[in-house]
Amino acid sequence: MLYLPDTMSAWPWQRAINPYFNEVKAASNSWFKSFRAFSPASQKAFDKCDFCLLAALAYPRARKEHLRTGCDLMNLFFVIDEYTDVEDANVCRDMVDIVIDALRRPHDPRPEGEVVLGEIARQFWARAIETASPTSQRRFLETFIAYLESVVLQAADRDCDAEHTVQTYLAQRRDNIGSYPSYAVLELALDIPDDVFYHPAMNELSLYATEMLIIDNDLVSYNREQASGDTNNILFVIMRQFNCSLDHAMAWAAAYHSQLEARFMDAFKRMPSWGLEIDSQVEEYCQGIANWPRGNDCWSFESGRYFGDKGREVQKTRCVPLLPKKERDTSLRQQDVVITSL
Repeated sequence: MLYLPDTMSAWPWQRAINPYFNEVKAASNSWFKSFRAFSPASQKAFDKCDFCLLAALAYPRARKEHLRTGCDLMNLFFVIDEYTDVEDANVCRDMVDIVIDALRRPHDPRPEGEVVLGEIARQFWARAIETASPTSQRRFLETFIAYLESVVLQAADRDCDAEHTVQTYLAQRRDNIGSYPSYAVLELALDIPDDVFYHPAMNELSLYATEMLIIDNDLVSYNREQASGDTNNILFVIMRQFNCSLDHAMAWAAAYHSQLEARFMDAFKRMPSWGLEIDSQVEEYCQGIANWPRGNDCWSFESGRYFGDKGREVQKTRCVPLLPKKERDTSLRQQDVVITSL
């Protein structure tokens, strides 16, 4: 039996969900399914993850058109993850280059026969830029390309069975978890100047929230990963580095999470003033970052991604039966990849 610490018990930001959720989810999911990126069985398992719910919880105050961007982005993130998780670094490099090219040329048709990721990314970005401020577009592209590059690095690590320390693992995962392009969605309607956006206190907020997301994600995903033999998880890193048990690794991760919360709150209080107009935009953006860990935590238990239909029960009891280890079919590629459901 696995016991999950309640890392979010003291977090001041409470659960909220976007009122446009159901309407936008239907549109985004219909769009995504039109690509037939997965087999029918894997698409059904993908649907249980309810990535639009993640967007609705992460962006509870977004306009309808910006929630649509958020929903499409979550679907794009996870189809990229599923396609690249089964490939080596060279194939991942090719797929990432296709996605980058599609984002840079959103109005140009994609070549015949290329991986479907290119067309999904192209249509996503062509729609998003219709309602996104120029500064948010620039920051999204910068951070999303950094995320894509981290996908290739992660594949290279898999190829050589690289071992990380906690420090090097967190450094890689900060880009790989996709939080920074997700934060760019928070500013689609904003125009925060660079000297404000890159202020040290702002940078700290996004960093601490990102590391909270890494820990929370790794805690809830550990069970599935230990069953499949995937060791790209901070708990495995902690156990190896400190030669400790799973229980001690859980406790270490929870204690570090508490430190991050305290640092976040300190940075939040130290935010300077730039005048009424800019301050109101900064407040909206920072509140959005602060809500992300809460939204992600709620989605982890309300969707079927990690616990099937037992998520609400696990959220209350914090107890999860360990899954038996099983072999993964490594011969499957891209649209044939099997997405498992619980």
